[in-house]
Amino acid sequence: MSERLLAVGEAPHTVGDMRGAVPQARGAVHDGRAAGAEADLGAGSQEAAALLDRTREAVEPELRRAVDSLPGTMRRVVAYHFGWEYADGRPASGQSGKAIRPGLVLAAARALGGSPTAAVKGAAAVELVHNFTLLHDDVIDRDSTRRHRPTAWTVFGDADAILAGDALQALALRVLADDQHPAAGRAAAWVASCVMELCEGQHVDTALEERSCDQVTLDECLGVAEAKTGALLGCACALGALYAGAGFDEVEAMDAFGREAGLAFQLIDDVIGIWGDPARTGKPVGADLLAGKKSLPVVAALTSGTAAGEELAELYPRLGPADVGKAADAIDRAGGRDWAQAQAADRMAKAVAQLSRAVPDPEAAGGLLALAEFVTRRSF
Repeated sequence: MSERLLAVGEAPHTVGDMRGAVPQARGAVHDGRAAGAEADLGAGSQEAAALLDRTREAVEPELRRAVDSLPGTMRRVVAYHFGWEYADGRPASGQSGKAIRPGLVLAAARALGGSPTAAVKGAAAVELVHNFTLLHDDVIDRDSTRRHRPTAWTVFGDADAILAGDALQALALRVLADDQHPAAGRAAAWVASCVMELCEGQHVDTALEERSCDQVTLDECLGVAEAKTGALLGCACALGALYAGAGFDEVEAMDAFGREAGLAFQLIDDVIGIWGDPARTGKPVGADLLAGKKSLPVVAALTSGTAAGEELAELYPRLGPADVGKAADAIDRAGGRDWAQAQAADRMAKAVAQLSRAVPDPEAAGGLLALAEFVTRRSF
């Protein structure tokens, strides 16, 4: 196992120099409709997939040990949410997630000269926090499906899902408190600050949902995306740097890298939320539109000043199933889809610039670059 852990974050092939990585990401993101399927087969995606496989192998035992320590009711809800059990407690073989955030922790540790093995508890803590947010988000958004199965709140009820999420947040901090690594204390403080930012981002997001469409700006939505998605990816990269013994400037640069990559991730996730294939997303077609979410492509279209944007405003946010196709077409014609993909490419370019501050050697940064490109090259 130790040899496998040491390999996490090591790119079997370099992505190329950092300047070359930006146009590659830009082309794939900007034309995501055509590039997605090709990207799945590309060397970069295969590299990232292999890295994520190694991450799951390294981190899942730590996750299971932590979850097994929860009180019975909480453990049952969390084990179901992770895909390890069915609702009646029978063992299941579901995958607990893509492992992107713990993958970033381990890849960042290696990129800065540290040992991924030593950072496994930090990676597990980040994944526990991520799943705390998923449990709560599903309740708040009333999402009924996640990872191709009913969400925890639909099975166990709102209260149990919320409390299980609370338990995961506390569990993440306990995992770090029990870690003997000298960076664990700073890592716990960084995670706590991140959780506060996540909660504030969710508060603002909920407030925006209460406003009419003409009272929401793109800048506000981008701010929410940074707080809800970028902050945790930034935290993951920062924790990897902390466990590698990096200095303050390097840790800050890694946090900035993760935040920019996180914004790119959210932009593409919002596109997939409208045009994604349910067989891949595990959610019904146009789920975000039916939920009336003010996602980034939607707000870009609504604020575009175009005729298509006005058409969308007449439909949104009270859509029926028959209106989903019309709304998606209006967003596309208003430029919301192209704007989101171009913005994702721009954020990726900024992410690479931040990464080069902390890790000037492109070969050392290969695993991080592969992961960052992977999250913006997902197929629809």
